[in-house]
Amino acid sequence: MGINLSKGQKVDLTKSNPGLVNVTVGLGWDTNKYDGGKDFDLDSSVFLLGSNSKCSTEADFIFYNNATGGNGSVVHTGDNRTGDGDGDDEQVNINLSTVPASIEKISFCITIHDAEDRGQNFGQVSNSYARILNADTGEEIVRYDLGEDFSIETAVVVGELYRHGNEWKFNAIGSGYQGGLGALVTDFGLN
Repeated sequence: MGINLSKGQKVDLTKSNPGLVNVTVGLGWDTNKYDGGKDFDLDSSVFLLGSNSKCSTEADFIFYNNATGGNGSVVHTGDNRTGDGDGDDEQVNINLSTVPASIEKISFCITIHDAEDRGQNFGQVSNSYARILNADTGEEIVRYDLGEDFSIETAVVVGELYRHGNEWKFNAIGSGYQGGLGALVTDFGLN
């Protein structure tokens, strides 16, 4: 059984799990009853950040249309357009040992596709979570349930993996954004 985190909590991954190299970050969510007549499509994305907390190139923005980054160390496994079913809705696989040294943080985000046009926001989403698994054993190491704190936000920075010396840690962020993916992309230094 993994560690359950609260917003703002940090936990070490590699120090307390010696030999941990391959991790899977699973992101999941459900949509509440929604009668807007349009599909509700949430997307996970990953930003590879340098020491300035910015992406150095567009290749550091990983999502369903740019599924691999960090010289192959980070791989998005694909887009789930409905969120139906149990378990993770989208996953990202990471080989911690091959993440380029210039990458200090790996930020995980969830956005609502076409949220503005569809009149959708995270107030209509429930049971959102992020979890980190040992990809070799399938064991859940860390879980962060976001709670239902969002009402008008269309994007959420769920959490981040970050380097601390030679170790990797996870920070449960849970920070909402208005402006969807565009706002995140701008904040992380891209156009």
